Amino acid sequence: MKDREQKKSNLNRFHYSTEQVIEKPFNWQQLSRLMSYMKPYSKNLLPLSIFAMILSTTVRLIVPIIIGKYLLDFAIAEKNTSLLVTLVIIIAVLYTVSYVGNTLRIRWTNLLGQNVIYDLRQHLFTHVQSLSHRFFDSRSAGSILVRILNDINSLQELFTSGVINLLMDLIMLLGIFFILFTLSPELAIAVMIVLPIMFFISTSLRRKIRRSWQVVRIKQSKLNSHLNESIQGIRVTQSFTQERENMEFFDGVNTETHDSWQDATRKNAMFRPFVEMSNAVGTAILIWYGSTLISNETITIGIFVSFAFYLGMFWDPISRIGQIYNQLLMAMASSERIFEFLDEKPNVAEKEDAKRLENIMGHIEFDHVEFAYDSNRKALKGISLEMKAGQTVALVGHTGSGKTTIANLVSRFYDPTSGEVKIDGVNLKDVTLDSVRTQISVVLQDTFIFSGTIMDNIRFGNPEATDEEVVKAAQAVGAHLFIEKLSNGYLTEVEERGNILSVGERQLISFARALLADPKILILDEATASIDTETEVKIQNALKTLLKNRTAIIIAHRLSTIREADHIFVLDHGEIIEQGNHAQLMDHQGEYYKLVKAQFNMLNAG
Repeated sequence: MKDREQKKSNLNRFHYSTEQVIEKPFNWQQLSRLMSYMKPYSKNLLPLSIFAMILSTTVRLIVPIIIGKYLLDFAIAEKNTSLLVTLVIIIAVLYTVSYVGNTLRIRWTNLLGQNVIYDLRQHLFTHVQSLSHRFFDSRSAGSILVRILNDINSLQELFTSGVINLLMDLIMLLGIFFILFTLSPELAIAVMIVLPIMFFISTSLRRKIRRSWQVVRIKQSKLNSHLNESIQGIRVTQSFTQERENMEFFDGVNTETHDSWQDATRKNAMFRPFVEMSNAVGTAILIWYGSTLISNETITIGIFVSFAFYLGMFWDPISRIGQIYNQLLMAMASSERIFEFLDEKPNVAEKEDAKRLENIMGHIEFDHVEFAYDSNRKALKGISLEMKAGQTVALVGHTGSGKTTIANLVSRFYDPTSGEVKIDGVNLKDVTLDSVRTQISVVLQDTFIFSGTIMDNIRFGNPEATDEEVVKAAQAVGAHLFIEKLSNGYLTEVEERGNILSVGERQLISFARALLADPKILILDEATASIDTETEVKIQNALKTLLKNRTAIIIAHRLSTIREADHIFVLDHGEIIEQGNHAQLMDHQGEYYKLVKAQFNMLNAG
């Protein structure tokens, strides 16, 4: 116990997740929203499943009456052999019908559940892809994975069996109630006296169980987040010999997840023993009071046997409803987290009357643009600038000066807090997102390589491109030679992030990917920072041709790469402090001159 407390205390040193328990009462409106995903199957799988369920349930309700009232009280008591044979055949046929009905019910409900889970996961993934960068800025990849995978998987049992089984058990209980009160109202009242106790127990446990499963989902989210970061950051971990610290932290997260599961399952497990105890009490009442009624000739032995059958059948659905209710509570905990994502609105959203911006020239304007990532600090402070179509423009400044923010606003990954960003004189807020982004390519310093072939990764910029066009793009940026030397050339398989490639090689592939898209505006955000000098020279030569008739925005700390830019903007703390071409800024001997001299001195010192 002391070790576990220590592991938990280790977690307090890290601000690891912003996940919170969602304090919302259980409500039918949310359940209705969840069930709406079954609507597309309301004309086939859903009615078929319900029909099979009703068929098998009806048979199960009929059989005890036949056995108790007719088989015992008439066929056996009166020694009517022909009636006995007839009833046995009828019971055999009914059990066969019940078997077929149950088989079809299981098959159709499983198919229904899997289809609903597929639709829900597809909907959530599609919605997440439409969200703005601000959404991903505040959440780890692991916590998003938990919503799309674990939280939706936790709904699987509810959809594959829970909903139909709940209907089946409710019909079963109502049927049993009706039959018992028809057979003997006074005996029915006697054996049902324990029901108020069951209702009280289930009500008192409901809130505790629901909160416990919410905690489980949050702990799983932390666990997945840490796993995702640990795998992606393994090189950094090993470089700083932090394996032990990382394992200790994982041990703490793992312990919390384990303990939350234990707590939730312990509370779940409290329900069934109460059901079994109630069953025992009900059976004792049946034997005691039923025997008295038989002695008084108020009921027959056949009715007593039927009662025994129905009482045994009664507690099974009660127990299953408790289990289904627990499933429902787990589903509510997960669905609240799923709907939290689905209710997220993109910060960058299209207007209803947004128009497509076709065949842009690439003329960019910032008109008194302000932008802030949060309320504490402005990234841009009333910037106005102009980038003419076909120009190569460089953005220079210290880290945090606003260079990347300008590029993000041009791509409309964010909207300005105030002011307007225009392309060809049109405010970006008035046009559709895809019509702008399909004409802009961005190359980042941290290149992302997808799992697949080299060919697939380059073609990602233009899925319709032919193999010849892919090769041509690679040749244009100087990537063709190293690709040809790989084991299978362009068909060489690379894993996520392209670990078999050097940093420079991954960057060249990203160049080819961007250029294959044939953008009207090309943004290079520190794109040559990870490339050696020899490779950089090749790229600079290629860019002289490739950037013709194309607006290019180059963000670079390595100032030697922007000497040929048509115009250079020097930024400091979100403001433009200088602008001009390289020669003009060097003659001015201002901030740009100081930056160039500082880098020159650094290189000479090295």
